[in-house]
Amino acid sequence: MIEGIEHIGLSVSNLDKSIEFYCKYLHCEVIRIIEANINPLLGKVSGMPGCVARIAHLKSGPNMLELFEYKKPNGKKIPEDHKQADNGFIHAGFRSSDVKNDYIKLKNEGINFISEPVEFRKDVWICYFYGPDNEVCELRES
Repeated sequence: MIEGIEHIGLSVSNLDKSIEFYCKYLHCEVIRIIEANINPLLGKVSGMPGCVARIAHLKSGPNMLELFEYKKPNGKKIPEDHKQADNGFIHAGFRSSDVKNDYIKLKNEGINFISEPVEFRKDVWICYFYGPDNEVCELRES
């Protein structure tokens, strides 16, 4: 029986930079880092035989954020004109107990926000911001 979401995977251009961002600003914790090597099982499961990647598992609450920095093949950047309406995974959401305060703190740290916090539904506050590779993240308080 499928029990629910266990983790989200994200391909990044610089693993160390992304680890610093997600740990420093979003309070993730490094569980493990798997250094780059040719792993035939990764190639098999990803459909990219011979691929090489550094991988980090970050704890985020009860879930995990899995970061991949592919060394071979290199991935494409998120297009500048990428919109939330585009197909595919569009953002990673992070729980907050105080979105307004977290917004101010992160904005003061230079994090680029799409909007200030908005009361999306009664007592549900959200705002979107950009991660190191222009990926979109969400803060949500309910």
